[in-house]
Amino acid sequence: MSTQTDNDTATSTSDRRLKPHQLSLGLGIGMGAFILVSGVLPQITGWKNDNAVHRTVFVNIPGPLQIAFYTVIPVMVVWGAFRFADRMRNWERGAPAKRRTTTKNVKRRAADFRAGVYMRTLLRDSAAGLMHSMIYFGFLVLMGVTTVLEIDHQMPESLKFLHGGTYKAYAFVGDFAGVVFTVGVIWAIVRRYVQRPYRIRIKTKAEHAVILGTLLAIGLTGFLAEGFRIAVDGMPDYEKYSFIGYPMATWFDGLSASAIGTWHQWMWIAHVVSFVVFLAILPVTMLRHVFTSPLNMYLRDKDRPKGAMKPMPNLMETELESFGASVVEDFTWKQLLDTDACTMCGRCTSVCPAHATGKPLDPREIVLKTGEVMAATGSPQVSPPLGTDAEITIGANSLFERITAEEVWSCTSCKACDEICPVNIEILDKILDMRRYLSLMESNFPAELGNAYRAMENQGNPWAMNQGERADWADGMDEVTVVDPGEPLTSEYLYWVGCAGSFDDKNKKVTQAMAKLLRRAGIDVAILGPSEMCTGDSARRSGNEYLFQMLAMPNIEMLNGMGVQKIITQCPHCFNTLLNEYPQLGGHYEVVHHTQLLEQLIADGRLDMSQASLDERITYHDSCYLGRHNDVYMAPRKVVGSIKGIEIVEMPRNGTKGMCCGAGGARMWMEESIGTKVNDERAREALSTGATRIATACPFCYIMMDDGAKAAGADEDTVKVADLAIHVLDAIEAGEAALDNPVSPLNVTAD
Repeated sequence: MSTQTDNDTATSTSDRRLKPHQLSLGLGIGMGAFILVSGVLPQITGWKNDNAVHRTVFVNIPGPLQIAFYTVIPVMVVWGAFRFADRMRNWERGAPAKRRTTTKNVKRRAADFRAGVYMRTLLRDSAAGLMHSMIYFGFLVLMGVTTVLEIDHQMPESLKFLHGGTYKAYAFVGDFAGVVFTVGVIWAIVRRYVQRPYRIRIKTKAEHAVILGTLLAIGLTGFLAEGFRIAVDGMPDYEKYSFIGYPMATWFDGLSASAIGTWHQWMWIAHVVSFVVFLAILPVTMLRHVFTSPLNMYLRDKDRPKGAMKPMPNLMETELESFGASVVEDFTWKQLLDTDACTMCGRCTSVCPAHATGKPLDPREIVLKTGEVMAATGSPQVSPPLGTDAEITIGANSLFERITAEEVWSCTSCKACDEICPVNIEILDKILDMRRYLSLMESNFPAELGNAYRAMENQGNPWAMNQGERADWADGMDEVTVVDPGEPLTSEYLYWVGCAGSFDDKNKKVTQAMAKLLRRAGIDVAILGPSEMCTGDSARRSGNEYLFQMLAMPNIEMLNGMGVQKIITQCPHCFNTLLNEYPQLGGHYEVVHHTQLLEQLIADGRLDMSQASLDERITYHDSCYLGRHNDVYMAPRKVVGSIKGIEIVEMPRNGTKGMCCGAGGARMWMEESIGTKVNDERAREALSTGATRIATACPFCYIMMDDGAKAAGADEDTVKVADLAIHVLDAIEAGEAALDNPVSPLNVTAD
């Protein structure tokens, strides 16, 4: 009985809590009322500014037009608030998301918000970032200038401040902001309709012309209205600080006073109408992102690590009837907000390896199509994120009304789309949630992926190899200890070799090289051998949460039972899963990737690199799960940089912009039959650097880059593709060999 009462109380409290759409309505109505009062109050008080250097508000504007201004603008503000509230009601359809602001995350949230409003993320692309900054900050300053004028308008004579030197500075700032704003808009028009970059060209719609035309009209009519106003005032000297409006006023010297007054009124009307159009299109076009994008950035901070997928309940015990996302309501409210925060800039499109190589996936389309389904099936219905073709019809709230399974399965989960998005839209989460539905509820996954599932379920690894062979790579290596999982771990580290490092012939060499390096550094490690099972990364990234938990839980139970605290991995996928996702199931460990450990050992002098030398050119390929998923970029580069004689050259796409090898997101186990193979594209880029060695830090990357290099005609004699551990060991052994066998000078004898 008490439980039912508690539930009723919780429900009642939830019902009483102010909802986001109600905040929009309250704010809009409050702003509308404030504007209305600000129009009425001066008519009652009659306060004037008698200073010789000032600007008279509504000079030459008849009373009826003033009344229209203070009537139409508040109405449009309130109307816009109701339209925004409609959109928010659609977000509220989503499932809960833990995005509360707390004392722990408030600083990060503030930093993310500043990054949004300061355009820091947009400035990664300097040209586009500067253009947007000019429009955004120019418009904000112009709004501030108008607000300051209105505040001064409300003040009694003794408190009015907009006169004298203050007014001159005000006039200068206003014109400067107007120039910045207008030039930014013209630049945007040229970029979209003259330069026409691919990512912008393919999504240009009629509403873009309406938006840019409205903004340009605001800028141009503002200057023209100012010029005519100064001419009406008789061109006083102090207006010279309006360095655009004052020269424009000289253009009208030949007109009569009545003509100038009439033109001023028409330009003022045109300027106000332009602003009214702006208010009208603001909530119903992509222009809404001026509000939703900063909000989305403020909410960026999550309750899970960057590389972790959303946790799910124990599928052995849960009463859930559906898993993953198939309808709009399956996404969280934050994922639905994403669709209205999208600026349609196409940066995600430009870096997607699947899209670049001719696959069906375009990350931007995932966001837009989700928004289209949400908009068409909401109550009330709202406009889609971007205008759609007339023949597109949506009959249900199923995401798969617009998104195909082929798009979802094309993703390599490289996170490039999330990383480059200037407003922090979480695209990968949406794709992975839909994979969960397709895999768990529909069994709709590529046939070859089913083979990997069966292998993981029956053999404990996707290679379908005998678990008893996991430690065969260590035969004859005295430095490797296989530990019994029934005993406590006495070594400092557990070396998690991973499936590739245990079974793949290429990656066995990596494991052996790493074991030798650890022995040289005096690091005490042990391996699990046959007791180690797949961490389940491929199962989880392909949506099979049931299989992931079936693999992860025994692993965690074993590791916890052994008292494992420190783990070394050489696979970034194992690294990410053990570090970021096993804690969701009770497994908390200090996990280090082998490149991080090598960096530390070299820095501490425990791994002697004093003689390590290679007279070659090397390029490093960033692993997505080491880099974008976990922000480990410098450790591998510092390891390479410790080799003497080596020439390091970066590929054009590197670091946060590095291109995927094509194997992530369980794509390792799927055929790639559409377009160019991702690894072939990336390998060609690596070979174009002229490198004689290609360094990787991931077993999947090693396989894919080696295959891609061979497909491009580069054999091992000309280009050596290998993991960093192999390159480091090669350098150490080459240096030692040179020291043991110094080259003797040639004896030259005279004839």
